[in-house]
Amino acid sequence: MPTVMETMKPGALGSILTSPTRRATHVRTLLALAGSRDYDGLDLDYESLAASGDATYRKVRAGYAKLVEDLCRGLRALDKQCVITVSPKTATTGRIWDYAAIGRAADRMRIMAYDYHWKGGKPGPLCSPQWYDEILRIATADVPASKIEVDVPGYGWDWPADGKSRAKHVTWKEAEALRVAKNVPYALDPASRTTHFGYQDGEQRREVWYQDARGVAEHLPVLRKYGVANTALWALNFEDPELWPVLARG
Repeated sequence: MPTVMETMKPGALGSILTSPTRRATHVRTLLALAGSRDYDGLDLDYESLAASGDATYRKVRAGYAKLVEDLCRGLRALDKQCVITVSPKTATTGRIWDYAAIGRAADRMRIMAYDYHWKGGKPGPLCSPQWYDEILRIATADVPASKIEVDVPGYGWDWPADGKSRAKHVTWKEAEALRVAKNVPYALDPASRTTHFGYQDGEQRREVWYQDARGVAEHLPVLRKYGVANTALWALNFEDPELWPVLARG
């Protein structure tokens, strides 16, 4: 099942979504893509949507919900699945996503449950049980738990400790190799249940936060609390290999 992403200038996607004619053309193009190979369906991951400005976000939100409805109906007519990838919705984030409409239309709603702290911000965990609890409390109020998929991180960020410049991306493998090379003891943050360490790089102090199998195991009880059994990983070959038996056990 291919993931379809967009690389558009600000506002370009919104102009498609808010035009019935252009939106219908876009749906036809996506359906043609789905039928062009022996695909099981499509995963729509339109992330620039989340940055819609205050002046237009309500129209863009409604337009995207209509796009999802039409696309999913068309995919089902082709006997294919419809997966919609969204960012987390909390009290302060994710308002662009109409979870209820997406949940009615899609076979699966995949939540990118990572980057609670991101490369452009201050150092900190990518996720936490408390954050997952808020995300899933809101999501399951609008979408059946059987349709929700939580996408966990297999990577991390390496920040300057002062947070004054952007972080460097590291996979779990790279982060662990760095920790070992710097001779830093393993540590699981007691609050976020994610792995982290600090090290000296010349004159600069740096912090690395990432996720491993042990951390994911500490987060899965929150998914079980809300009846969510589906998980995904960003991204394949980034991860701690011990993650797979953890996910298999649920």
